[in-house]
Amino acid sequence: MFRIYTVEDTVRVDPMYFDLDLEEAVLKVLRNKYERRMDNDVGIVLCVWNAQKISEGKVIPGDGASYHTVQFDVLAYMPEVNEIVQGEINEIVEFGAFARIGPLDGLVHLSQITNDFLTFDKKIPAFVGKESRKILKKGDLVYTKISTVSMKGSIADTKIGLTMRPEGLGKDEWLVAAAAKRAARKPAEKTEKKV
Repeated sequence: MFRIYTVEDTVRVDPMYFDLDLEEAVLKVLRNKYERRMDNDVGIVLCVWNAQKISEGKVIPGDGASYHTVQFDVLAYMPEVNEIVQGEINEIVEFGAFARIGPLDGLVHLSQITNDFLTFDKKIPAFVGKESRKILKKGDLVYTKISTVSMKGSIADTKIGLTMRPEGLGKDEWLVAAAAKRAARKPAEKTEKKV
């Protein structure tokens, strides 16, 4: 889930940034420190902006930099179990498909793609359902549910498990076909007039 947080920190502004506007220099330092980093409490910090309440600088003897207390906003992404997300399939391998969800890739294991028996077509590459003839290939947009999250110290070490088996998940065309099938099964409504 994407969230915005307001954070306060003390920033060391190196003398090489003294020719910049103070807010611009502070944002440069904050972006280098926080963006594209993993934090176990807030998730992956994607963006830093809105530096405000910048205090007067303090200088420590022997260090030419100035230190400022500042409040700023961050946009972070933290995947949550049971969250429904839309993603794009960006890789198909024999054991499943990887979907891009926000800044991360999650794995939809072969057993979690659909309730049908699937075969792996190496030529396309794609998964094809035996009975349903559903096809999942690179570039498909899908609705998935996050089933497991293992947040580690870095983005590369974070593992996300996804599923598309529950009803209402998968590709749009699968959802439309399932809705049409349900509608066809409903008995026709009888309209009788009483006299």
